[in-house]
Amino acid sequence: MTYPRPLTENDQRTDYPVELIALALEQTGVNYRLTPSDAVLGQVKALKQLGENRGVNVVWSMTDKDREVNLLPIRIPIYKGLIGWRVFLVKKDKVSEFSRIKNLQGLIQHKPIQGAEWPDTKILQSNGFDVFTSKSYTSLFSMLTQGQGDFFPRSLVEVWGELDSEDLDESLVVEPSLGIKYPTAMYLFVNRNNKTLARLLEVGLEKAIENGQFDELFNEHFAQSLERANMDSRFFYEINNPLLPERTPIERAELWY
Repeated sequence: MTYPRPLTENDQRTDYPVELIALALEQTGVNYRLTPSDAVLGQVKALKQLGENRGVNVVWSMTDKDREVNLLPIRIPIYKGLIGWRVFLVKKDKVSEFSRIKNLQGLIQHKPIQGAEWPDTKILQSNGFDVFTSKSYTSLFSMLTQGQGDFFPRSLVEVWGELDSEDLDESLVVEPSLGIKYPTAMYLFVNRNNKTLARLLEVGLEKAIENGQFDELFNEHFAQSLERANMDSRFFYEINNPLLPERTPIERAELWY
């Protein structure tokens, strides 16, 4: 089974999804081999190739209505919805400015940076933000460093790995007191015709949830991230997600943080 190769050598975002896929398949007892794709694939290209049934067999991505039409989602949020809980990468000299924000309208006056083809961009725009974008993941950090935008909203499960990366400019920090959150999920997706793999992954994930191994793996990777986020003292502004598909399993409380 082939998954998208990490974008850079220091990109740790692949670690947890790959371990979770392995855990799910182990629960089913099938023989498998997980290998990265030959080429580095950005998210859009990986999803396109998955839809064409070439290059990759499984991709993890934030869901939206279009992706659920074109691909087959396994509707278990692999990050427990924390992909929609965002804290802000900012330049150090902007921290005091953000400390003076008192309401959502005050935050909307600041310009976020996001990937051009990420669902998050449309979500932020629909809530009134003027979003600066780039198609290149690595250039988003350069844009922030160069002042082309005020803040880079990053999920609680991504930001600390990025902050600790040797590649990150030392002028960037996580703003200590604010965040935004919106309902969303990151799913495993497979090609629409690969119902056998979809069923295997779904059954394996459900078994891992039931026996506690899902939570064990999740906490192994992200308990420290939640501690570093100072959740008790951080205020999250709630915004709407017009892209949320109707079949999102919001009613299953055990799937969410």
